[in-house]
This record gives sequence, structure tokens and C-alpha cells, in this order.
Amino acid sequence: MFVLSGIGEFFKAVFYQPLFNLLILFCVFIPGQNLGWAIIALTVVSKILLYPSNQQALKSQKAMGEIQPLVQAIQKKYKDDKQKQAEEMLKLYKEKNFNPFSGFAPLLIQLPIFIALYQIFIAGVGQEQMNMLYSFVPRPDQISQMFLGLDLSKPNMIFAVAVGIAQYFQTKTSLSITPKNLDKDDKAAQFSSMMQNYTLYFFPVLTVMILAALPSAVGLYWMTTTIFAIGQNYLFFKKNKIQ
Repeated sequence: MFVLSGIGEFFKAVFYQPLFNLLILFCVFIPGQNLGWAIIALTVVSKILLYPSNQQALKSQKAMGEIQPLVQAIQKKYKDDKQKQAEEMLKLYKEKNFNPFSGFAPLLIQLPIFIALYQIFIAGVGQEQMNMLYSFVPRPDQISQMFLGLDLSKPNMIFAVAVGIAQYFQTKTSLSITPKNLDKDDKAAQFSSMMQNYTLYFFPVLTVMILAALPSAVGLYWMTTTIFAIGQNYLFFKKNKIQ
């Protein structure tokens, strides 16, 4: 219990409290102290800071797609010799200077920030949360939670569906980063393709189901993140001219 409490305090001090204070700073200096614009500003700042790690994840995804036909060839050639298969796979990764775990590190870096922002928007910006403000951060007079006719403190099904649609396009652009050059007769390739199609439609539906029960502030953060990701995927796609 003591260890868990210590981890919780560390997370609060390093991630939750700084991000909450930054959100309130945006609220204070944005005309009308509007929570919606503050959420967008905070999300954009966090995504800009995480841009390099996102790029690394995209590069890893692209590299994995490019060597996938070679991986499948090794799996087919040594299907009855798992030890030889593993040796050849390691040899291939070394030749191509590819680390199969390189895509996970950027995601691990982003996870604490995502969790902290999620918790902040769930908790809201009531007076009890203001006790976490640093001494140099001014208290806002009254934060407006209405944004473009949307009450950010309450769930909104229409907005949740809009975020789900944006999530569909974000997932689609993300899957486009993987080259479509896989062996259609390979069962692993067929399974991978099936899972990609499942992901394409399952994630948006799951997004709608989650956001339908949460404050729209979470949905606004999700929407801003999704739009930013679509833009980043598009630029990466264009720069690397993936077929």
C-alpha cells in the first residue's frame, strides 16, 4: 500500500498537477476564461512536445511494413524449425537495423501524459481541484464550460459520434502507413489484414461508447488529439510517399 501510495503521489506531482496548472493558466489568459479553448491549447501543446516520439512510432510502423515480406519468407522457409526461424529473424533485424520494440518506447512515454490529461478532464475544474494550483498561478474568476453550444461538463451523444467518425479517419490514415505489399496467400498476412479491418471499425465504435458516458471535455480532448494525429499521419504519408 505504501508503495502504491508513493507511486500515486509521484504521478500526481510529476504529471497531473503540472498539466492541471497549465490548463488553468490557459483558462486565465484566454478571453472569457473558456475551458474549451484551454483544452484545445493544452492538447496541442502536449502533442507538439510528443511529436518526435510520435514520429518515431510511425517510422517503426513503416519499417515493420517494409520488411514484413522478408519476415514472411523466413517464416515460410523455416516453418518446421523454430530455432532456425528465430535466428534468421534476428539476422534480418540486424541487417536492416530494425528494432521490433522501437515502436513501443514512444507509446510508453506518452501513456502517463494521456492518463493525467484524461483524469484532469474527468475530474473537471471545480473549486476543490483549485487546491492543486501552484502559488504563482492565479485562480480564475469563473471558468466557462460552454464551448460552441456544447456543455463540456456533460456527455453529448452527437459529439461522441462526431469524435468516433474522426477516429475512423485517424485509424484509416494510420493503417495507410503500412505498405500493402504482403503475401495474400500467407495465413499470417490474411490474419493481419483481418485485424486491421477489425481495428478500423471497432475503435470508432468503442470511442463512441466510451465518450457517450463521459463529460464532453474528454471528447474535446479526444477530438483535438485525433485531428492532430490525422495531420501528422498525412504529413508522414506525404513525405515518405507510401504506396
